Amino acid sequence: MNEKVIGIIGGMGPEATANLFMKIIKATKVDKEQEHFRIIIDSNPKIPDRTKAILENGESPVNAILDTAKNLEKAGVDLACIPCITAHYFFDEIQSQVSYKIINALEELNLYLKNNYSNIKNIGVLATTGTIKANLFKKYLSDFNIIYPDEHTQSNKVMEAIYGEAGIKKGNIDKENLDLLVESSRELIDNGAELIIGGCTEITLVLKSHNISKPLIDPMDVVAQSIVK
Repeated sequence: MNEKVIGIIGGMGPEATANLFMKIIKATKVDKEQEHFRIIIDSNPKIPDRTKAILENGESPVNAILDTAKNLEKAGVDLACIPCITAHYFFDEIQSQVSYKIINALEELNLYLKNNYSNIKNIGVLATTGTIKANLFKKYLSDFNIIYPDEHTQSNKVMEAIYGEAGIKKGNIDKENLDLLVESSRELIDNGAELIIGGCTEITLVLKSHNISKPLIDPMDVVAQSIVK
C-alpha cells in the first residue's frame, strides 16, 4: 500500500497541475483503487507570474507559493512537488520554510538524463524566457550542453505559444500553438540538439514525442516517476 501523502503545490498553471496529478496516477501500479497515494492539491492560480518576477521586477511569487506550501504542510503531506519549472528559481527559499521534502524537478531530470541518455551531450530546451534568463537548466544540467532557441524564435514562437493572445495559458492547446513549438524544436535540432526538453509545463500539454524527430522529455513525467519510487 502507498501510505505516504503526496502534495502538489499547484496552480502554476491549473492545467499543468491537473496533468501532473494524472501522471502520478498513471505511474502508480495498483491492483485496486485503494492502493493509490492520497494526493492533496492546492491549485492556487493567484500566485504572481514567475517570469515577470524574474525579468521585469514584478511581484514576487514567493509568499503566495509559501502560503500554498504551508496549506499542504497543515494537511500532513509527506512529500510534494511543484508543477512549474520557472518556479524552481525560488526552490531553495520555499524548501527552507516547510518541514516536508519537495521534489526538485531539475535535480531529478539531471539524474534521469545521466541514467538514460548518458551518450547524449547536446540538449535543446523549450522554456519560458524567465527560466532561460535564470540559467536554471545550465545550473542543474551542468554536464550537458544546453541549446536554446534564438531570440526571435523565443519571443515569437515559444513565448507566443505559452503566453500569447491564443496561448496555452489561456487554455488553447490547438494546432497553431503546436506548430509554433514544432518549428522551435526543429530549430534546436538543426542546431545540434540530440534531445528536446519541454522546459515549461505548458509546452508538453501540446507538444508530444511523435511531433518531433528527436526524443522529447517532459520533466513532469520524471517527477511523477520519482514520487512513485
